[in-house]
Amino acid sequence: MTEPTAHDEPPGGGLGTRLNWLRAAVLGANDGVVSTAGLVVGVAGATGSRSTLLTAGLAGLLAGSMSMAAGEYVSVSTQRDSEKAALAEERRELRERPEAELDEPTGLLTSRGLSPGVAREAAEQLTARDALRAHARVELGIDPDALTNPWHAAGASFLAFTAGALLPLLAIVLPPAPDRLWVTVASVLAALALTGWWSARLGEAPAGRAVLRNTGGGALAMAVTYAAGSLLGAAGI
Repeated sequence: MTEPTAHDEPPGGGLGTRLNWLRAAVLGANDGVVSTAGLVVGVAGATGSRSTLLTAGLAGLLAGSMSMAAGEYVSVSTQRDSEKAALAEERRELRERPEAELDEPTGLLTSRGLSPGVAREAAEQLTARDALRAHARVELGIDPDALTNPWHAAGASFLAFTAGALLPLLAIVLPPAPDRLWVTVASVLAALALTGWWSARLGEAPAGRAVLRNTGGGALAMAVTYAAGSLLGAAGI
C-alpha cells in the first residue's frame, strides 16, 4: 500500500515547488531584460549621453524590481492567507465531525484508483498519524509545514528582475558610443533566446517557437521604443 507514505513525501511537492520557483526566476529575469532594454534603447534613440542613459536605466531597474517584488509580496500574501483560512476550516471540521471528514479522503483516494476498502484503510492510517496534515495534503493540496512565504517570493522576484535588467543597462553604458546600440540589441536578443529556450525546457514545450516568440517580442519592444525616442529627439523634446 503506497498511499500512507504520502504523509512523508507529498507527490511532486519538492520537485514541483522547485520548478515553479525556477520558472518564476526565469520569467522575472526575462521581464527585467525586456523592460530595461526597451527603456534604454528608447532613450538612446533620443540622446547619446552616457549619464542620461545610466540614470534612465538605473531608474527603470529600481522601479521594475521594486514593482515586481511588491506585486509578488501582495500576491503570495493573499495565497498564504487563503491557505491559512483553508487549514483553519479543515481543523474546525475535523474537530466537529471527524467521521464525516474521513469520508472525504476516502472518496479522493478511491477516485485515484484505490478500491474502496483500501482507500478507507489508507485514509484511516493517514488520519491516525496526523489528521490535519493528512487531510490538508490529500484534500487541499497544501503542506501545513511549507506554506508559501511572501518575503521569499518578493526577494526572488527582486533579484531575478535585477539580474535581467543589469544586462541591457551595462550593454548600453559600457561600450563606446558608436557601438552601444548594436551591442545592446545583440546582448538582449541572446539573453532572450536563452531565457526562451530555458522556459520551454522547464515547461517541456518546443524550444524553437519559445525562442522565436521571446526574441521577436523583445526585438519589437526595442524597435518601437527606439523609434519613439528618435522621433522625440528629432523634435527636440
